[in-house]
Amino acid sequence: MKQTTLYKSHQKHGAKLVEFAGFAMPIQYESIIAEHKAVRNSVGIFDVSHMGEVFIRGEKALDFVQHITVNDASKLFDGRVQYSAMCYEDGGIVDDLLVYKISDTEYMLVINASNIDKDVEWMNSNNNFGVTISNESDEYSLIAVQGPESRNLIEKLFMTGFPMEYYHFTYAEFQGREMIVSRTGYTGELGYEIYFKGNEDFANSLWDAIFEAGKELGVKPAGLGCRDSLRLEMGYCLYGNDIDAGTNPLEAGLGWITKLGKESFIGKDAILRSRQQGLGRKLTPLIADSRVFPRHGYDVMCGEEKAGVVTSGTLSPMLDKGIALAYVDSKFLDGEHQLSFSIRNTAVPARIVKLPFIQK
Repeated sequence: MKQTTLYKSHQKHGAKLVEFAGFAMPIQYESIIAEHKAVRNSVGIFDVSHMGEVFIRGEKALDFVQHITVNDASKLFDGRVQYSAMCYEDGGIVDDLLVYKISDTEYMLVINASNIDKDVEWMNSNNNFGVTISNESDEYSLIAVQGPESRNLIEKLFMTGFPMEYYHFTYAEFQGREMIVSRTGYTGELGYEIYFKGNEDFANSLWDAIFEAGKELGVKPAGLGCRDSLRLEMGYCLYGNDIDAGTNPLEAGLGWITKLGKESFIGKDAILRSRQQGLGRKLTPLIADSRVFPRHGYDVMCGEEKAGVVTSGTLSPMLDKGIALAYVDSKFLDGEHQLSFSIRNTAVPARIVKLPFIQK
């Protein structure tokens, strides 16, 4: 397994390490629930250096990004970030990603760790624009600082104000090294992500400085376990669970980032056809009124009839109830059908709700 530059810090904090996307990553330190609540109530720090950073450079950088992504990158300006997705010709999702506009001739695409090789190969196969596609994932480390106290921590760390709006980024220095600081994250809380280059010594000194700055704010290290429960409480999709090559953005609830009015992009025609034909299923938020754990792959039932399948589920640490995202056949979504989770051959009643599961 590969190790991130922060591996020694994880060992020092007593992390339970697991394999994820080829990396030894911390799944938890103290406990998933304690870390989850720290992010919701104060501030938590994540190592997400396994994520991919791919740079698109050239005179036609925007044209290329517009061609491969479903959102409208022409709306971006320098220092702006956009959530988007890439699709195959049949409308299936290659990956979801963040698009950073650095300049008119340079964009950074942040992609999922498990998809880096596949995504880069797919980008190269669709590069008819003469742009340079540079996979710099191994050069970058990434720390996420998330929670209501994250701005206070970041301002103490860099000794400057960060009045950035959501989905914007800027540059800052630590020990003379420039880094990207963006107001983004995967938790639904106020938060920042710090992209930087540097060896293990530099990375761990930054990690230690973050903890020193957050000492009086209740900072905790946080692992991938609570990252997953946090994103699910907000209804954020996870590639490989809720979206993949077999799902299209509309049925996944990503119509809001799919700009069908812009000029042609890969997958547009297939997505338009699916809208015209009507969606046979939709990614649906479901909640139980009891302490159950609906897991990935569990059936969603309507009486004795299978209505769908859970893609992501957990016992919400904040609600103390079972929550899930599930693909449910459209005929069961008219509000007249009583749905349930099938958990160990027991029907557990479930209600359709609006996202997010917890209101911020």
